Amino acid sequence: MTLIDHAPPPAGPAVVRALLPLIRAEARAEAQAASADPADLEQAVWLRLFERLDAQGPPADPARWVRGAVRGEARRTRRTARHEYAYGSAEPAADHYGCPERTALGADTRRVLRTAVERLPGRCAQLLDAMLSPADPTYREIAGRLGMSQGSLGPMRSRCLGCLRRMLAAEVVAPELRGKER
Repeated sequence: MTLIDHAPPPAGPAVVRALLPLIRAEARAEAQAASADPADLEQAVWLRLFERLDAQGPPADPARWVRGAVRGEARRTRRTARHEYAYGSAEPAADHYGCPERTALGADTRRVLRTAVERLPGRCAQLLDAMLSPADPTYREIAGRLGMSQGSLGPMRSRCLGCLRRMLAAEVVAPELRGKER
């Protein structure tokens, strides 16, 4: 008897047939938010799956694993897109339309937003600070960090954003009416 006689049958074709619709649907759902091509996300998830199959075998809950893998790849795509440059360009792709004035205004806007978030009452500052984190944590991670239930994050976020909106509206002067609006 050789080792080949004891090896389990290859799970590749069966896994592909079973998970293809789910991976394709999840990749399409997450692609727009990540500003990525759904086929690229799908390909990255297949690669992760086959690497996992070689190392650990199939996941215990394939549907849950696929959702997590697609979301993880989408986060990775968003993070790396900030640092990538267009081919043949010396500037970041995100700044090709910008100018120094826009960059300065954007930095000023982010500073004003961060300052306003720090002044929010109660746990709102912690919640919105976690949501604005460049690490792009999931609701589950935020809930764990703040010690609260995941289901209460949405309503609390809504209340905190309303408070932030009111706070910023008091600081920003409305533009004057022009032309036919008078």
